[in-house]
Amino acid sequence: MLFLLYVNELPECIKCDMKMFADDTKLWCKISKDEDSCILQDDLDKLKTWSNTWQLKFNTDKCKIMHIGHSIDTKYYMNDGSERKELQSVHQERDLGVIITSNLKSTSQCVKFASAARRVIGVVRRAFRKLDISYFRLIYKTYIRPHLEFCIRAWSPHYIKDIEVLENVQKAATKLVPKLRKFGYPTRLQMLGITSLKETRVRGDMI
Repeated sequence: MLFLLYVNELPECIKCDMKMFADDTKLWCKISKDEDSCILQDDLDKLKTWSNTWQLKFNTDKCKIMHIGHSIDTKYYMNDGSERKELQSVHQERDLGVIITSNLKSTSQCVKFASAARRVIGVVRRAFRKLDISYFRLIYKTYIRPHLEFCIRAWSPHYIKDIEVLENVQKAATKLVPKLRKFGYPTRLQMLGITSLKETRVRGDMI
């Protein structure tokens, strides 16, 4: 609460839009002409002035720039002590556990989370030689599926290849129950009482 009170006035110091979460600060604006980039740079300077005044320093090395949807050649700077550093421009950055890319595609996110879920499947396969349906449902919903659905509203895949990357993980997971391996994927889902990940996402969006 004290920290929130301390930084509460920060958005009032600038013109651009801002979002804050704990000690994370994001600043953005629409860049359609050179004057817009000057406004953003001016706000960066104001943030730095505020941080110097109140002794809550930004880590310049962790400050990044991402351009989304424009090709204007812009560069931005922040003072780091007596040195003025150019901020690194990135095409991909992890933000609160979600991978954001400059093209706003979710491919990287799908691959990363699918890989994490497959590692858990490997651990379960080694730890449990035999799983019945009730134990599988408990383990799957607790340890595997959360990897495939973390903050899914922000990065829900739309490309078939990305959808299949996630769905293939659930296909592999349903084979952890030995007596279900001889059945096809739709039948395994029906016997386990779960839906495909795509259906789950659609249902969640509708709710």
